Amino acid sequence: MKQILLLEDLPEIRAWLRTLVLQVFPGSNVVEAARVHDALQHVSATNFDLALVDLGLPDGSGVRVVQALRDSQPDAQSVVVTIHDDDDHLFPALQAGAYGYLLKEQPREQLMEHLQRISQGEPPLSPSIARRMISYFSAQAAKPLPYQPEPDTLVPNVSLTEREREVLLRVAKGFTLPEIGVQLSLSRHTIADYVKQIYRKLNVSSRAEAALEAQRLGLFRR
Repeated sequence: MKQILLLEDLPEIRAWLRTLVLQVFPGSNVVEAARVHDALQHVSATNFDLALVDLGLPDGSGVRVVQALRDSQPDAQSVVVTIHDDDDHLFPALQAGAYGYLLKEQPREQLMEHLQRISQGEPPLSPSIARRMISYFSAQAAKPLPYQPEPDTLVPNVSLTEREREVLLRVAKGFTLPEIGVQLSLSRHTIADYVKQIYRKLNVSSRAEAALEAQRLGLFRR
């Protein structure tokens, strides 16, 4: 049985998300909170598998809860569910450890599909968010660096196979697991295994962090 934290201050939206979550993960225990303070208390008392976190709460930002889960429960997956699609909300949430970022404006069926992909090792990202991330990291990769260290010094003690580098580059560019599978003539499950291996080797837990590591490895300059 999954333990799921649901942080949302508006009762009608919280009820809507609870119904949606229980359809995707039947039989789960859903713990609800309407404020950051309450959510942090739940985090200190319960080990969660998944957290759906709104950002704009009456007593602060849900980013605090994302960070608390990352620090105290690294196996828990935090997914932001919000109306905010700007850089000022997106990147702090990803840097705090968010595994995914979904927009409430998406149709219910699409939100459910994104959440279902979590069990397949695919971070849930709304399409517009994925495009924003691609644009950001592509722009960062295009900037000249004042110093170009040797490739083997970019990420110490990390050794990726050529196939893992191919998968990592495509993950960083925002392709979904099925799309990467088609590009590399591999099954979605094989790609998911590669992604898990890559995340473990690089010690990352989100697509944003993976994109940063891909940039550091120089994969965008291929």
